[in-house]
Amino acid sequence: MEINTDAPAVARGKIEVAAPPEVVWAVLTGIADWPSWNPDVKSATLDGPLAAGTQFRWKAGPGTITSTLRSVEPPRRIEWTGTTVGIKAIHVHQFEQQGEKTIVRSAESWDGLPVRLLRGSMAKTLQKAVDSGLRHLQAEAERRA
Repeated sequence: MEINTDAPAVARGKIEVAAPPEVVWAVLTGIADWPSWNPDVKSATLDGPLAAGTQFRWKAGPGTITSTLRSVEPPRRIEWTGTTVGIKAIHVHQFEQQGEKTIVRSAESWDGLPVRLLRGSMAKTLQKAVDSGLRHLQAEAERRA
């Protein structure tokens, strides 16, 4: 699965983390722990195993998002889709080991009526969220390493 590159809001980010992929993977896939290291996330619960088809619910910003894991390939790639207030999101994280470090790539797309109506501001909001999420992931993974 890939993000919807034709969606009205698309964001991409990349960051180098001074930790092995297994550590970065453990931080990102510990979904229930997101609020402990990412201040943008107020709550998160995983409704089953970390496997394709499992749903999780999380609160970020003004809304609660219901997401479904689509692909789980430890420690290389994780993908999910999500919906909230008329917005359909697709998110992909990829991890690439480079020596003692990990390159994390994050891409997300938003589609739906609210995004089409507020294209510019929604695209900025999404890019800020992707960038912020990567910085918080980096900080926590490096702290654990």
